[in-house]
Amino acid sequence: MPRILIALLLTACLGAAGARAQIPGQPPAPPRSQPQAQPPTPPPLPPQTATAPYDRDLQRLSEILGALHFLRGICGSNEGQKWRSEAQALIDAEAPAGERHEQMVASFNRGYRAFQQGYRSCTPAADFAIRRYLQEGARIARDITARYAN
Repeated sequence: MPRILIALLLTACLGAAGARAQIPGQPPAPPRSQPQAQPPTPPPLPPQTATAPYDRDLQRLSEILGALHFLRGICGSNEGQKWRSEAQALIDAEAPAGERHEQMVASFNRGYRAFQQGYRSCTPAADFAIRRYLQEGARIARDITARYAN
């Protein structure tokens, strides 16, 4: 709405600038041709608003990477930031900014926090979850690559 008002005000101001005073007894001056006003350009779309058909799988993969980041850490894998770095590379490649980026980061954090709340040390259940998530993550990566890669 403010853009429309600004455009109307600019049009009115530009139209008034072309008006000239008439001096009595002199013939009217020929009208000046005015350049056509260009319509205002629409605002740019926010980055990464489009969704890919595999976004749901990517969000699940981000969640799995978050879970692995936490679980592998408490199970003494000595991998450091490996799973977080993998998630960061995935997010940077697929959604460097915008809503998709935020959703993928939220998925990673959800996976991390889900296990952080229930596990303080490595247990057989944590080892089982690690194996299951490694398999599921590999399957998702394989499926996305097979279906959507060039």
